[in-house]
Amino acid sequence: MRPYFCSAFAGLVRFILTAAVCALPLNTVAQSYPNRPITFVVPYGPAGSTDPISRQFATQLEKILGVEVNVENKPGGSGTIGFGIIARAKPDGYTIGLGTNSILAYQPLVNQSLTFKTPDAYQPIAKLGEMPVILVVRADAPWKTFEEFLAHVRKNPNKVRASVSGLRTVPDLVAQEFNKNSDLKLRTIPFTGGSGEALLALLGNRVEATLFTGAVGIPGQVQAGKVRVLAVFKKGVYDPVPEAVSTIDAGYKTTLSAQFYVMAPKGLPKEVLDKLVSASTQVISSPEYATFAKEGYALDPKSPAELSAEIIRDTETFTELLKLLDQKS
Repeated sequence: MRPYFCSAFAGLVRFILTAAVCALPLNTVAQSYPNRPITFVVPYGPAGSTDPISRQFATQLEKILGVEVNVENKPGGSGTIGFGIIARAKPDGYTIGLGTNSILAYQPLVNQSLTFKTPDAYQPIAKLGEMPVILVVRADAPWKTFEEFLAHVRKNPNKVRASVSGLRTVPDLVAQEFNKNSDLKLRTIPFTGGSGEALLALLGNRVEATLFTGAVGIPGQVQAGKVRVLAVFKKGVYDPVPEAVSTIDAGYKTTLSAQFYVMAPKGLPKEVLDKLVSASTQVISSPEYATFAKEGYALDPKSPAELSAEIIRDTETFTELLKLLDQKS
């Protein structure tokens, strides 16, 4: 054959093959999922509480799905930049990532430019876990129990200070929710340096307490005789600090924790969605993942529909708390 004829013939073959692939039913393509690496986007930097749980999940997801799951950190905009990448990705299951209630329930209330304002704008897959807020005091503090601390706060409204990891962060808002539902006036002191700086403020005797997200590093401080954990703002026992009193079990209504989710773009084929949900459920229910979670995460498995309801619930809670804070300012 002449060279130009061979080239034209090869181009025609490529066109026919491409057209044939495109003509395949979506369910046929979905049935082959996954057949290449998956990207897992983390909307925060490599430090902090979001990275370890994301990488643990990705490592185990690789084993179940049989393809690489590459973690990419995309920080910025309080998590909204990275999550925007997830929400806008092609809905084929090859770009998924981490979502939190701070991104999904809080940010849409204070950032009107976001395109993902409700769970209708993305696809919940699974809940990786949550980090409840804990109430910590110094080991030499006069309050040995949660109730003794509360009695002191009642007698000294707006005078007892609790450091938090920033203004209107989850610990700060948990304190506002707790004040509202228990008729207390615990004063929060925000620190821009995060939970580490808030803990240092407690250890340096600049505040009477701190509200700390999760318990990573706290058991070591307890064992060293530096701090005492009085309460955890969740129902039941929190494994890293089992001595902490559950505020809910003690009769104080609080709902907010730092929540961590696996999310995908809206519009996944059903077969892809089912595979991702099934594989994610296997990861979260595995003994390896449970062992990892005991370092600071509380497991709370939920279906995609339940996750949507939880995000809506947290949005309503954040809305109420923001109104309360606006009234005070």
